[in-house]
Amino acid sequence: MYRETTAPGGLRDVVRCLWEDAGRAPKRIVPDGCVDLVACGGEVFVAGPDTTAWTWETPPGTRAYGVRFAPGRARDVLGLGADELRDRRVPLGDLWGKEGELLAERVLCGGVSLADVVARRRADGADREISELIARLDGGVPRVSAALDRFATGERQLRRRFTLAVGYGPATYLRVTRFQRAIDLAPTAPDLASLAFSAGYADQAHLSRDCREFAGVQAREFFRAKKCAMSIVDR
Repeated sequence: MYRETTAPGGLRDVVRCLWEDAGRAPKRIVPDGCVDLVACGGEVFVAGPDTTAWTWETPPGTRAYGVRFAPGRARDVLGLGADELRDRRVPLGDLWGKEGELLAERVLCGGVSLADVVARRRADGADREISELIARLDGGVPRVSAALDRFATGERQLRRRFTLAVGYGPATYLRVTRFQRAIDLAPTAPDLASLAFSAGYADQAHLSRDCREFAGVQAREFFRAKKCAMSIVDR
């Protein structure tokens, strides 16, 4: 029902993946540090970086598909800071005006793909310091201070640029990546305590607090559902 594919070679530094979903059941979307460009139900819109879960349900027979930008890279294509899109769903026409409306029409009628839109609009030149900071946070550092060490730029300016690129500050991003790590590890974890340790949490209570904030449900309920979903896919 849901599948991801690798982005074309020329877009892999900007795009994490392409995805499509033909499922009808309501989906709990949890924060992942990314911005998506989505086509669904006669609309093309940008889904900004989330700080909490939201529920999305597609109408029967509707196919949704999208481009998921790599963390920190949506601004290179969309032309505005990711912090302006935080927890928002913005129609492409509202974002780019008449050009966005025309591009949305072409996407929906099959005249151009979302990947083509990204390739056409992308600007060159990633912020190398922000890319390095994201890589350090993704690598599982225990604290933001450890990731911010040994940069030429001052910490305050670096945090400001990070928020502009990603949508929220390094501390929130670190928590989001740790929670996503727990989601990835959940299908093979024997219990929540083991899962918390493997994902880099201080303890099970720490994982439970983040789960309530990011997923809106108790950790036991959320990760049981993840295991069930994985077992269905494996069949």
